[in-house]
Amino acid sequence: MSLIPVTILTGFLGSGKTTLLKRILTEAHGQKIAVIENEFGEENIDNDILVNDVEENIIQMNNGCICCSIREDLRDTLQLLATKKRKGELTFDRVVIETTGLADPGPVAQTFFMDEEIAEQYLLDSILTLVDAKHAPTQLNDRQEARRQVGFADQIFISKSDLVAKDEVDALMHRLKHMNPRAPQKTVHFGEVAINDVFDLRGFNLNSKLEIDPEFLKEDDHDHAGHDHEHGEHCDHPSHAHEGHGHHHHHDDDVKSFVFRSDKAFSAAKLEDFLGAIVNIYGPRMLRYKGVLNMEGTDRKVIFQGVHQLMGSDLGPAWGADEKRNSKMVFIGIDLPKDILMQGLEQCLGPAIP
Repeated sequence: MSLIPVTILTGFLGSGKTTLLKRILTEAHGQKIAVIENEFGEENIDNDILVNDVEENIIQMNNGCICCSIREDLRDTLQLLATKKRKGELTFDRVVIETTGLADPGPVAQTFFMDEEIAEQYLLDSILTLVDAKHAPTQLNDRQEARRQVGFADQIFISKSDLVAKDEVDALMHRLKHMNPRAPQKTVHFGEVAINDVFDLRGFNLNSKLEIDPEFLKEDDHDHAGHDHEHGEHCDHPSHAHEGHGHHHHHDDDVKSFVFRSDKAFSAAKLEDFLGAIVNIYGPRMLRYKGVLNMEGTDRKVIFQGVHQLMGSDLGPAWGADEKRNSKMVFIGIDLPKDILMQGLEQCLGPAIP
């Protein structure tokens, strides 16, 4: 049986997750989707669009979709769905998991790699984060959960952009890019998101079939941690009240990203030891990290990716005959020690290849 793709949907309270889920559950898109919602969420879908039998936590929709609430534990719920699918009692093509508005998506993502039985049945496709344009500046300032959700995202959807001025939306997008440069951003209205913008994004490759993101080695992104960006007079960051810098302010979000690049090859043993130590110390603060690496002793690219303390790597395609061999690593995390990481990675490099 082929692996069942899974999408994790996250976003702060009121960002529009339920609106998007209702669309997914009721639209005639031709896919059979199982939605797992955390019943402690701020608004249960089934309150509005389902007739819920209290004895059964899986409800079949009229378009073939399924809605399922977590009664026990996510792992148990996933096992139940997979068992029913295998027995032919339920038919579905993929799973969407809605986290609560206050949740850190990290532990949910780790379920798909730390649990062998789950990993044998499911493939985590991506983490989607909804951001409320009207309330995001305050939420990002005041709530670390909101910043973590941005840091984890493979795709960011900005909702309620019609409620704020264009320059405020632009400022928000710039700020989000500063926090997570690897996640594309799209503005959405009332949950109207094209299904192909939601599924099969292949943002998560922590499995034995790692694939290279063709955009990953392009030089069009830049290191966002080495500098701050300026904002105009409408910036409402609470830490600005005492700055006295006139109308130009700097964000001090604790979720930041930085990029390491080198033309030298890594020593596999040195890199493994260093990353192991770093993940052991800083793992809880490391939201997402990924890389395409040039390693000594192989003509193939090495792909690696991680979330929190969990890291995976695999051999990718061979380096092209005319392709410049270089390594690029992106780290997104909370107050990560950039200098320690950059110096440590430098020390893991071997001699330059002529």
